[in-house]
Amino acid sequence: MTRQTGTLSTTTTLGEHVDAFVPHPLPPSDPVLDVQSYASTNHKAELALARLNGVAGLVPSEDWLLYGAIRKEALLTSQIEGTQATLDDLFEGEAGMELDNPDDVEEVTNYLRAFRHVRDNLQSASGLPVSIRLICEAHRLLLAGVRGAGKQPGELRRSQNWIGGTRPGNAIFVPPPPERVNALLSDLERFIHTDNGELPPLVKIALIHAQFETIHPFLDGNGRIGRLLISALLEHWQLMQAPLLYISGYLKQHQSEYYRLLSHIRTDGDWEAWVAFFLEGVISAATHAERTIVALATLIASDRRRLLASPKAGAIAYRLFESLPMMPRFTVEQVKLRLETTYPTANAAVKALSDLGIVHEMTGQRKNRSFGYAEYIELLSD
Repeated sequence: MTRQTGTLSTTTTLGEHVDAFVPHPLPPSDPVLDVQSYASTNHKAELALARLNGVAGLVPSEDWLLYGAIRKEALLTSQIEGTQATLDDLFEGEAGMELDNPDDVEEVTNYLRAFRHVRDNLQSASGLPVSIRLICEAHRLLLAGVRGAGKQPGELRRSQNWIGGTRPGNAIFVPPPPERVNALLSDLERFIHTDNGELPPLVKIALIHAQFETIHPFLDGNGRIGRLLISALLEHWQLMQAPLLYISGYLKQHQSEYYRLLSHIRTDGDWEAWVAFFLEGVISAATHAERTIVALATLIASDRRRLLASPKAGAIAYRLFESLPMMPRFTVEQVKLRLETTYPTANAAVKALSDLGIVHEMTGQRKNRSFGYAEYIELLSD
């Protein structure tokens, strides 16, 4: 199947004449998206998300799951763009420890801030809807004080950009000219808020992500903002009760195919192949997240039983244990502050969990020691 998904517009940048691609508005037309190409896979993807929503009830607090899942998505989406930070680096940074790669961790932390901002707005009756303005606010937070801080954070680009190649003339892809960006995003915004009842929500999200990446409205951070939109819309359209899916893991694992299929939409009009890939990604990511939640719930329940059976563990040790899934790396001083107790009491609680093998000292030092819920971190890092 072939279709035209856009037009070429000749533009001049850095002294070179190049053909910039201007996408047609969504949904795909001439011909319309083939329902048979996605119906069965979309059904499987919706079932996979329903199962994931169901297993979330295995743990006493959804916050435990959210803490790890949101950070994992933040980490993986940043790694697609070349960030080298690990989940342990992120936890260490949150515990106030000295890092070898603070800039990389700051990029991941910025994504968390941007995602929280979007989520807070969409959950608030007085918040912004999914809109150009909200996307720009998220972009400003994403690039604040890190690589790309000089790339107009929070502003739609005013110059021509390109993807791949050393200059516009040998680029792999040249997005739309800057003067077309605002109108293209307005079209995308209308598509997001138009309920034509024909396309399933997951298929709409696949189309929206690809269209956003094609418009490439910013000078930097387009991939991360585009993937942030996936997570936000999954929850906003009630496909997920909470953002427990880290789709960027699948996209990172199949990064070459991810980029190839986005390119084929522009060159060959192949929306169907991209949608099929995206839906398979949802199934894979949901299945992986479901297995992780079951493993985490099993670990936490097992460790809680060991703690309750220990005659040496007191009330503060129990309170510390209940804090671990949202404080997987910590110092005794942090325990003291979090549990609002004395240093000796905090130290005794840490020792109780350490003696049981639930937490481990991570530095091997006698001073400036830090501890971690190592098995929990290992499960999340899988």
